[in-house]
Amino acid sequence: MPAIETDGLTRRFGDLTAVDALNLTVEEGEVFGFLGPNGAGKSTTINVLLGFLNASDGTAAVLGHDATRESRAVRQRTGLLPEGFSVYENLTGREHVISAIETKGADDDPDEILDRVGLDPDATRRAAGGYSKGMTQRLALGMALVGDPDLLILDEPSSGLDPKGAKLLRDIVREEAARGATVFFSSHVLGQVEQVCDRVGIMNQGTMTAVDTIDNLRERIDAESVIEADVASVPDVESVAAVDGVRDVTVVGETIEIACVRPDAKMPALRALDAVATVTDITVADASLEALFEQYTENGDGERSDASGTAPKAAAAPGGDAA
Repeated sequence: MPAIETDGLTRRFGDLTAVDALNLTVEEGEVFGFLGPNGAGKSTTINVLLGFLNASDGTAAVLGHDATRESRAVRQRTGLLPEGFSVYENLTGREHVISAIETKGADDDPDEILDRVGLDPDATRRAAGGYSKGMTQRLALGMALVGDPDLLILDEPSSGLDPKGAKLLRDIVREEAARGATVFFSSHVLGQVEQVCDRVGIMNQGTMTAVDTIDNLRERIDAESVIEADVASVPDVESVAAVDGVRDVTVVGETIEIACVRPDAKMPALRALDAVATVTDITVADASLEALFEQYTENGDGERSDASGTAPKAAAAPGGDAA
C-alpha cells in the first residue's frame, strides 16, 4: 500500500486553482523530495494530505486512510514539522515534547528525543520563547519524531539550521527511512534534498511537472555534465570534440574539460580521450538539482515528463544554534 496516493487532487480558492489534478504516489519507506517555487501549491497539497483543507475535486489517501474523512487517523500516524513552527513561549522545550507524547499517547522518553535532535539539556529546561530559530527547528523536529510515526512530513525542516544542524537532520531522515518510515520532504535547500531523497517531485503553478529519481531527471532533459581529466601531456583533442553529445572541449593547463549534453556521451568521450592521452585523474560534475529545478519550472506546462508520480517498478547538532 502506498504511503501517499492522490488521484486528480484539486484545490481551488475562488477563481484560483492552487493544486490542479495532482496524481502522486509515494511508496512506503521512500524519502520523497517535494519541490517547487513559492506559490507552486506545495503547502496546499500538504494541508489537504493532513486533512486541514478539503479537496475541491479528486481524492487523497494517506497511510491507507482517506485524508478528508479519516484525517484524525492520518495525523495520529504522522509526524509533522510545519514551516514557520511557533512555540508556546512560556513552556520549556521539554514540556513541548511531553505535550506531543501525551497527545500521541506514546511512551517516548522526552530527554532521549531532545538529545537526538541536539538540544542541550540545560536549554530544554528553559522557556522556548527564548530559543533561536535553529533551536526552534530542532525542537519541532523532536516533536515530529514522537511515537515513531509511519510518515514524516517535513516542510522546510532545515530553515535556521547551521551546517552541523543540517547534517544532523539528514542523518535523522536516513535513520527514519531505515526503520521503515516514509519521509515527505519539502525544501528550498536543493542540495539537502539531493543528499537524502530517493525521488523528487517538482511542482509549478499547481501542477506536477516531473517525478523521478534525480539521475533520471538529468537524463530526460539531457542535462549537461562536465568531465575534468588531468593528463600527463596535452593531446590533440579533436577526436574527443567529435564525439556525439560532446558540446565543448577546453584545455586548461594539463586538464581537459569536456562538456557533455547527454549522460550517454560521457563514456565515449572518456574512451576517445584515453586513446590519445595518458589520463591521471578524472572528476565528473553532473548537473545540480538547482539546474534541473530551473529547467523543470521554466514554463510549468509539464511537457518534460508524464508526471505520473508513480515509483519506478525496479526501485523501490549542537553548536551554532544557541540563542
